[in-house]
Amino acid sequence: MCIRDRDILRAPKLRGIIGEFFLGDLLRQVVPAHHQLQYRFASGEAVDAVVRLGPGLVPIDSKFPLEDFQRLIAETDEEQRRVLRRRFIAVVRKHIDAVADKYIRPDEGTYDFALMYIPAENVYYETIIRDSPEDDSISARALARRVIPVSPNSLYAYLQVIVLGLRGLRVEERAGEILRHLGRLRQEYDRFRSEFDVLGTHLTNAGNRYAESARRLDRFGTRLELEAGPDDEKGSEV
Repeated sequence: MCIRDRDILRAPKLRGIIGEFFLGDLLRQVVPAHHQLQYRFASGEAVDAVVRLGPGLVPIDSKFPLEDFQRLIAETDEEQRRVLRRRFIAVVRKHIDAVADKYIRPDEGTYDFALMYIPAENVYYETIIRDSPEDDSISARALARRVIPVSPNSLYAYLQVIVLGLRGLRVEERAGEILRHLGRLRQEYDRFRSEFDVLGTHLTNAGNRYAESARRLDRFGTRLELEAGPDDEKGSEV
């Protein structure tokens, strides 16, 4: 079932859950084994989702103030639109601060940034792309608080980068295992080499002793023949 951007704003009962629904669906498609929905911190605060990237967590919030945006785009009077836009910007800035304060928790394993999921491309365009310094820039506020606004399309791109990061971590981990294995082989080789050298030394010493003993035995045999030779001659005369 395909739900267009305007449909998100048209169904009041869905507005509270539609962002989390789309977010969870996208996470299941891209990082099925590396995310968790409704992750709860020690304070009791629950972020809509986290993505596990190596040793840390990337928190993702999807509670974007869509109702304020709906009032803004429904207004036709330009003066009133400016008023509503300023109000909308104030609400979004407050939401950015809440995301940063509640979910960026390095002491509990998160990275020092969070993603703020905006569940519709047209809302993302009006909020971020059309952002201007005159409107007390939302983008600047988000950057200062380390909160990254993402739309469904840009979140997909971020998740692809995370997937590449996970693959890189697996390769790095595998490379570490190979290096550790090679290190163990090197230790075993060095130990065997040492034992082999000791054995060679023993064999060399044994060979030298054998050669020396053989020479001594030859000298002893020669002396024995020289000393026994005259007696044998005398005995044969008698």
